[in-house]
Amino acid sequence: MGTYYKTNYSSPLGIFTMASDGKNLVGLWLEGQKYFGGSIEDVMIENDRLEVFTLTKRWLDEYFGGQKPEISRLPLSPAGNEFRQRVWQILCEIPYGKVYTYGEIAKTIAKEQGKTRMSAQSVGGAVGHNPISVIIPCHRVVGSNGSLTGYAGGIKTKIKLLELEGVDTSRFFIPEKSSAL
Repeated sequence: MGTYYKTNYSSPLGIFTMASDGKNLVGLWLEGQKYFGGSIEDVMIENDRLEVFTLTKRWLDEYFGGQKPEISRLPLSPAGNEFRQRVWQILCEIPYGKVYTYGEIAKTIAKEQGKTRMSAQSVGGAVGHNPISVIIPCHRVVGSNGSLTGYAGGIKTKIKLLELEGVDTSRFFIPEKSSAL
Protein backbone atom coordinates (compact mmCIF):
# COMPACT_ATOMS: atom_id res chain seq x y z
CA MET A 1 0.00 0.00 0.00
CA GLY A 2 1.06 3.59 -0.60
CA THR A 3 1.14 6.73 1.46
CA TYR A 4 -2.11 8.63 1.96
CA TYR A 5 -2.75 12.15 3.14
CA LYS A 6 -5.73 13.82 4.75
CA THR A 7 -7.11 17.19 5.65
CA ASN A 8 -10.44 18.56 6.84
CA TYR A 9 -12.99 20.84 5.26
CA SER A 10 -15.63 22.70 7.24
CA SER A 11 -18.97 22.77 5.38
CA PRO A 12 -22.53 23.87 6.21
CA LEU A 13 -23.23 20.14 6.80
CA GLY A 14 -20.32 19.55 9.15
CA ILE A 15 -16.68 18.53 8.93
CA PHE A 16 -15.53 16.50 5.92
CA THR A 17 -12.28 14.55 5.80
CA MET A 18 -10.50 14.52 2.44
CA ALA A 19 -8.04 11.79 1.52
CA SER A 20 -5.45 11.77 -1.25
CA ASP A 21 -2.75 9.51 -2.63
CA GLY A 22 -0.67 12.67 -3.16
CA LYS A 23 -2.12 13.52 -6.60
CA ASN A 24 -5.74 12.36 -6.68
CA LEU A 25 -8.68 12.66 -4.36
CA VAL A 26 -9.43 9.15 -3.11
CA GLY A 27 -11.91 9.92 -0.33
CA LEU A 28 -14.31 12.53 1.00
CA TRP A 29 -16.34 11.62 4.07
CA LEU A 30 -18.62 13.53 6.41
CA GLU A 31 -17.64 13.05 10.05
CA GLY A 32 -19.59 10.09 11.43
CA GLN A 33 -20.57 8.83 7.98
CA LYS A 34 -21.13 5.11 7.50
CA TYR A 35 -18.01 3.51 5.93
CA PHE A 36 -15.97 6.58 6.99
CA GLY A 37 -12.53 6.05 5.48
CA GLY A 38 -13.40 2.47 4.60
CA SER A 39 -11.50 2.34 1.32
CA ILE A 40 -8.18 3.36 2.90
CA GLU A 41 -6.52 0.76 5.07
CA ASP A 42 -3.27 2.68 5.67
CA VAL A 43 -2.61 5.45 8.14
CA MET A 44 -3.26 8.87 6.64
CA ILE A 45 -0.77 11.69 7.24
CA GLU A 46 -2.15 15.18 7.89
CA ASN A 47 -1.16 17.50 5.01
CA ASP A 48 -3.20 20.58 4.15
CA ARG A 49 -0.86 21.77 1.39
CA LEU A 50 -1.56 19.32 -1.42
CA GLU A 51 -2.78 20.87 -4.67
CA VAL A 52 -5.63 18.35 -4.90
CA PHE A 53 -6.90 19.51 -1.50
CA THR A 54 -6.77 23.16 -2.60
CA LEU A 55 -8.73 22.30 -5.77
CA THR A 56 -11.26 20.22 -3.83
CA LYS A 57 -11.84 22.92 -1.21
CA ARG A 58 -12.41 25.47 -3.97
CA TRP A 59 -14.85 23.07 -5.67
CA LEU A 60 -16.72 22.50 -2.39
CA ASP A 61 -16.82 26.25 -1.64
CA GLU A 62 -18.48 26.81 -5.02
CA TYR A 63 -20.86 23.88 -4.53
CA PHE A 64 -22.01 24.94 -1.06
CA GLY A 65 -22.21 28.51 -2.41
CA GLY A 66 -24.96 27.39 -4.79
CA GLN A 67 -22.86 27.00 -7.93
CA LYS A 68 -22.62 23.89 -10.10
CA PRO A 69 -18.92 23.09 -10.46
CA GLU A 70 -17.90 20.42 -12.97
CA ILE A 71 -16.72 17.13 -11.49
CA SER A 72 -14.16 16.84 -14.29
CA ARG A 73 -12.17 19.69 -12.70
CA LEU A 74 -10.97 17.32 -9.99
CA PRO A 75 -8.54 14.40 -10.23
CA LEU A 76 -10.63 11.61 -8.68
CA SER A 77 -9.41 8.09 -8.01
CA PRO A 78 -11.92 6.18 -5.88
CA ALA A 79 -10.85 2.62 -5.01
CA GLY A 80 -13.29 -0.05 -6.12
CA ASN A 81 -13.82 -2.98 -8.44
CA GLU A 82 -14.90 -2.61 -12.07
CA PHE A 83 -18.61 -2.79 -11.24
CA ARG A 84 -18.39 -0.09 -8.56
CA GLN A 85 -16.28 2.10 -10.86
CA ARG A 86 -18.99 1.89 -13.54
CA VAL A 87 -21.74 2.76 -11.04
CA TRP A 88 -19.73 5.75 -9.80
CA GLN A 89 -19.13 6.87 -13.38
CA ILE A 90 -22.90 6.83 -13.97
CA LEU A 91 -23.42 8.86 -10.78
CA CYS A 92 -21.07 11.52 -12.17
CA GLU A 93 -23.31 11.77 -15.24
CA ILE A 94 -26.46 12.62 -13.24
CA PRO A 95 -27.06 16.35 -13.79
CA TYR A 96 -27.51 18.82 -10.96
CA GLY A 97 -31.16 19.04 -9.92
CA LYS A 98 -31.98 15.52 -11.19
CA VAL A 99 -32.29 12.14 -9.54
CA TYR A 100 -31.98 8.59 -10.88
CA THR A 101 -33.29 5.43 -9.31
CA TYR A 102 -31.23 2.41 -8.37
CA GLY A 103 -33.33 0.50 -10.90
CA GLU A 104 -32.51 2.92 -13.73
CA ILE A 105 -28.80 2.51 -13.07
CA ALA A 106 -29.21 -1.28 -12.91
CA LYS A 107 -31.00 -1.28 -16.28
CA THR A 108 -28.24 0.82 -17.85
CA ILE A 109 -25.50 -1.53 -16.64
CA ALA A 110 -27.48 -4.66 -17.56
CA LYS A 111 -27.92 -3.34 -21.09
CA GLU A 112 -24.21 -2.52 -21.38
CA GLN A 113 -23.34 -6.03 -20.24
CA GLY A 114 -25.86 -7.71 -22.54
CA LYS A 115 -27.96 -8.97 -19.63
CA THR A 116 -31.74 -8.91 -19.43
CA ARG A 117 -31.70 -7.55 -15.89
CA MET A 118 -29.54 -6.65 -12.93
CA SER A 119 -30.27 -6.31 -9.24
CA ALA A 120 -30.97 -2.78 -8.01
CA GLN A 121 -29.59 -3.97 -4.64
CA SER A 122 -26.17 -4.62 -6.20
CA VAL A 123 -26.23 -1.06 -7.54
CA GLY A 124 -27.26 0.13 -4.08
CA GLY A 125 -24.23 -1.56 -2.56
CA ALA A 126 -21.92 0.23 -4.98
CA VAL A 127 -23.68 3.57 -4.44
CA GLY A 128 -23.50 3.14 -0.67
CA HIS A 129 -19.76 2.47 -0.73
CA ASN A 130 -18.91 5.54 -2.82
CA PRO A 131 -15.76 6.85 -1.10
CA ILE A 132 -16.03 10.41 -2.51
CA SER A 133 -19.34 11.69 -1.22
CA VAL A 134 -20.97 14.88 -2.54
CA ILE A 135 -18.57 15.17 -5.51
CA ILE A 136 -19.52 11.72 -6.86
CA PRO A 137 -23.21 12.48 -6.30
CA CYS A 138 -24.59 9.33 -4.69
CA HIS A 139 -27.18 11.56 -2.98
CA ARG A 140 -28.89 11.89 -6.39
CA VAL A 141 -30.06 8.27 -6.30
CA VAL A 142 -33.48 7.40 -4.87
CA GLY A 143 -35.71 4.35 -4.63
CA SER A 144 -38.07 3.66 -7.56
CA ASN A 145 -41.02 4.20 -5.21
CA GLY A 146 -39.76 7.67 -4.25
CA SER A 147 -38.03 6.64 -1.04
CA LEU A 148 -34.98 8.54 0.15
CA THR A 149 -32.90 5.61 1.19
CA GLY A 150 -29.34 4.41 1.19
CA TYR A 151 -27.26 7.49 1.94
CA ALA A 152 -24.22 6.76 4.12
CA GLY A 153 -24.13 10.38 5.30
CA GLY A 154 -27.70 10.11 6.61
CA ILE A 155 -31.09 10.91 5.13
CA LYS A 156 -31.18 14.48 6.51
CA THR A 157 -27.87 15.21 4.76
CA LYS A 158 -29.18 13.68 1.53
CA ILE A 159 -32.25 15.95 1.67
CA LYS A 160 -30.09 19.05 2.31
CA LEU A 161 -27.84 18.22 -0.67
CA LEU A 162 -30.78 17.63 -3.00
CA GLU A 163 -32.45 20.87 -1.88
CA LEU A 164 -29.18 22.77 -2.37
CA GLU A 165 -29.22 21.50 -5.96
CA GLY A 166 -32.82 22.62 -6.51
CA VAL A 167 -34.58 19.25 -6.27
CA ASP A 168 -38.17 19.37 -4.98
CA THR A 169 -37.87 16.82 -2.18
CA SER A 170 -41.56 17.00 -1.26
CA ARG A 171 -42.26 14.21 -3.76
CA PHE A 172 -40.03 11.79 -1.83
CA PHE A 173 -40.49 10.06 1.50
CA ILE A 174 -38.26 8.71 4.24
CA PRO A 175 -38.79 4.96 4.68
CA GLU A 176 -39.40 3.55 8.14
CA LYS A 177 -36.47 1.19 7.66
CA SER A 178 -33.40 2.18 5.69
CA SER A 179 -29.89 0.88 5.26
CA ALA A 180 -28.49 4.29 6.16
CA LEU A 181 -30.75 6.07 8.65
